[in-house]
Amino acid sequence: MDNYEYIIASLPVLQQDDRNAANLDVEDIHTQIFEQLSGRDRVYFAQLLDGFDPAKLDEDFYRKALASPCAFLRDYFTYDMQVRNTKVEYLNRELGRPEGMDIMELEEDSENEFEGKDEVKEVLSTQDLIGREKGLDDLMWQKCEELTLMHVFDFSVILAFTAKLQII
Repeated sequence: MDNYEYIIASLPVLQQDDRNAANLDVEDIHTQIFEQLSGRDRVYFAQLLDGFDPAKLDEDFYRKALASPCAFLRDYFTYDMQVRNTKVEYLNRELGRPEGMDIMELEEDSENEFEGKDEVKEVLSTQDLIGREKGLDDLMWQKCEELTLMHVFDFSVILAFTAKLQII
């Protein structure tokens, strides 16, 4: 059923600072995408959406995401976990909490040094809370762009679109 080019062609164009995105019916877009996906892709699509539900973001979620056969999910959620860990490290330092407290470290990711750590620290050092959150959103948006750089009409583009829709 891999009719990715038709799904992609039907998606609205999203801009990073899109003020009109509030007018989009996100649930309807999700449903339209979901109905056109194969069974395997539906599982990956649902897993991506679960990653935007704080109640589901636990060690088990990240363990499954980092072991996923889907490269986009694996790479996106590796980055997501690294950004979140950097944010927790920053908060621990700022609040005088013990170093390493509430950091999620999985064996699957322990060998990877987070190359974007300095960028995240720079965003977190901003005093403006709204600017800080927007900066983190911008980093996640850029990661979506990076992960789909050489992709045109494949499933990664659909997953990146969905992540961007959640961001805005």
